[in-house]
Amino acid sequence: MKRPIRLATRAIIMNEDKLLIVNAWRGRTHLWCAPGGGAEPHQSLPANLSREVFEETGITVKVGEPCLVNEFHDPEGDFHQVDIYFRCEIVSGDLHGEWTDPEGVVSHRRWVTRAELSKIRLKPDSLAAVAWRDPDAPTYDALEPILR
Repeated sequence: MKRPIRLATRAIIMNEDKLLIVNAWRGRTHLWCAPGGGAEPHQSLPANLSREVFEETGITVKVGEPCLVNEFHDPEGDFHQVDIYFRCEIVSGDLHGEWTDPEGVVSHRRWVTRAELSKIRLKPDSLAAVAWRDPDAPTYDALEPILR
C-alpha cells in the first residue's frame, strides 16, 4: 500500500539579507532546507508553521503570505511530500544563540547569504530565487526528486 501524500509547511525567514536554513535530517548537515515540518490535523497551516519554526529554531515568527508550493518525491519509492512555503517575520527569539529541537530532528541552523546558499546542498532548487524575490521565481515547483 502506498503512503498518502504528506503535507508540510516551511518558512522563508530573512534577516539582514540572510536566509535562515536548517539541517534537513536528524544530526546530518549535508542537506539543508527552510525550517518547517509536517502539518498536524485540525490545525491551520500558519499555526503548524509557527510551532515547527519555534521547535526547530527557537524563534517565534509571524506567518505571512504563501510564496511557493513545492512537491518532492522519491521516484523509486512511495514518498511524496507537498511543502507550502510562507514568508515569515521574526517576532522574538535569540537568532544566534543555543537552542534544542525537542524532537531532535534539527541540530544545526545557519543564516546564509545568497552567495553562501549557492554553495550548499539544499532543497528545493528554487529556494534562493523565492527567498530573494527574483522576478522569475516560481510559485509552483513540481516533482523534484528527493536527495539521499
